[in-house]
Amino acid sequence: GMSVEYDSLVNDVTLWNVAVERQIQVKGPEAEAFVNFVITRDATKIPVMRARYVILTNQKGGILNDPVLLRIAEDEFWFSISDSDLMQWLQGVNVGKGFDVEINEIDVAPVQIQGPKSYGLISDLFGREAADIPSYGLYAAQLHGRDVIISQTGFTGEKGYEIYLYDATKYAEDLWNAVLRAGEAHNLRVVAPAHHRRIAAGILSWGQDLDHETLPFQVNLGYQVPRKKEADYIGKTALEAAREQIEAGTPPYRTQLVGLKFAGNPIDDYAPDFWLVSDTADSDPVGYVTSPWYSPELETNVALAHVPVERTALGEEYWVHLPEQYAEVTGEPIRAEIVEVPFRPSVNPNTRERLKAQGLDAAV
Repeated sequence: GMSVEYDSLVNDVTLWNVAVERQIQVKGPEAEAFVNFVITRDATKIPVMRARYVILTNQKGGILNDPVLLRIAEDEFWFSISDSDLMQWLQGVNVGKGFDVEINEIDVAPVQIQGPKSYGLISDLFGREAADIPSYGLYAAQLHGRDVIISQTGFTGEKGYEIYLYDATKYAEDLWNAVLRAGEAHNLRVVAPAHHRRIAAGILSWGQDLDHETLPFQVNLGYQVPRKKEADYIGKTALEAAREQIEAGTPPYRTQLVGLKFAGNPIDDYAPDFWLVSDTADSDPVGYVTSPWYSPELETNVALAHVPVERTALGEEYWVHLPEQYAEVTGEPIRAEIVEVPFRPSVNPNTRERLKAQGLDAAV
């Protein structure tokens, strides 16, 4: 079950089919300028063969997608997209802007290799040079004559990599079987995408924790809105105005994403719906849980949740209305406390965590 998959992820190594991460290629003489217009971060500062976690926003500043952006060449980027679509948006933007680029979904599909033993598995498959790439680094290689791009990225907070296979419709099975064979020496287990670990790491899931109506500042992504990016981008005016309102003490939204911990029976499966959050045990709902799970290390349930923006300090208490199978007493909510996110440290702390440690709030 889920606990067995979790044990493999945090102690050994796991293989995931993440072909749902479709690759949208932007290629052409003005690729950098186009990408810089559609993402909030500064695309000109992304070196070739490096990746970045980015967001794309609409004109109101709402988050349309939060992909990993790979810079394959000076004139070529791949958006490794999350749960919403992106190609039609990018093509539609360029109808009006006319950048000299081609925008296509390409026949490239990734698998994720996640867990502490991923380094050894990638070393066996591609050599130490590939395994030694930095966090968000890229490496071009071949596996049995098939071209791949390797990145040190993932959806877990554990050590991990992704292997992007060219001509995936032809060669996906070859890659899969090669990884399985090499993985035998590392106790490899095939698992589903590990939401329990990504929640512990504070990694967001589009459509669950955020959507097109969510401003970056609501979900700990304020660092994705740089203060010093001179170039225009979609949503810039709205986001800069929102930041001014926040700094004036009047944020233009009602809820903020926080971390909660609470008792109850261990949550051991995906939540099929949002669970309501209230100020007291018998008051009306004021927020909702988006991503809950049980943390074996912390020995408590944890969750990402949207709560009123005026009550987001560490230690603030709320009440979570759990489904019957997780409630201590049927029909009664359970007390929850706001705690720091991430709930567990990551092998590679994300940009927000690194900047926060330095007292900074803006992406570079």
